Amino acid sequence: MVPIEIRDVTLVYDTPGGKVPGVKDVNFNIDASEFVCILGPSGCGKSTLLNIIAGFLAPAAGEILIGGKAVTGHGMDRGVVFQDFAQLFPWRTALGNVAFGLEMKGVPKQERETIAREQLRLVKLEKFVASYPHHLSGGMQQRVAIARALAYNPSVLLMDEPFAALDALTRDDMQRLLADVWRETRKTVIYVTHNVAEAVYLADRVVVMTPHPGTVKMVIPIKLTRPRDPLSVEFLDYQKELLAHLGHGTAETQEHKKANGKAPTTGG
Repeated sequence: MVPIEIRDVTLVYDTPGGKVPGVKDVNFNIDASEFVCILGPSGCGKSTLLNIIAGFLAPAAGEILIGGKAVTGHGMDRGVVFQDFAQLFPWRTALGNVAFGLEMKGVPKQERETIAREQLRLVKLEKFVASYPHHLSGGMQQRVAIARALAYNPSVLLMDEPFAALDALTRDDMQRLLADVWRETRKTVIYVTHNVAEAVYLADRVVVMTPHPGTVKMVIPIKLTRPRDPLSVEFLDYQKELLAHLGHGTAETQEHKKANGKAPTTGG
């Protein structure tokens, strides 16, 4: 696994109304095998930053270093999982989808199918190798997408709100599954979310972004043992701290709501 350095990254969009900054002067480092969540309101540049790290967008200023090497475009050292279920090929089975990257790398058929089956086992879909995407639920499709991103053994896994379109119960299941997959693979993970509870559940550290134009406001270490209990006092305290940094009221305000019987908001 490799560390990631994000140095003074700025990106500006050209729009009919003029130049609009997407992210501005973003700086932080990510250790090898660390799970980092990028948290912020819609439009703060979270996905823009992830796309720069992925190599899909080039920054106007600054640079991204992965293992000491500058990112100049997309590479096989980074696996990407998006929110959209349409990221899977509908004409390929789960096995065929997972094996796709290996096929592009020229891995022999038997070897790539062995690897693909192992990745599907990792995400608990070994019984669905012959199923097509339209036969699978949304959560199962996202598990296939995660398996596909892991199959060619990237050092970094980039995830852009992959569970945002799922129902609450499925999302909780997927968060637990991802935590298990991360613990087994020890990939370096960068995970974009606007859901505070999700960030506390998954992350070693949470990078809090400011509203537009997005820059880093705060980096919060989450010092909770795993697996994490979302109903514990410590978990809720981290939620309140992050909500305060996001401008959703002070910790005291959140405590007042809790005392009056209102469920804590996830910010999602």
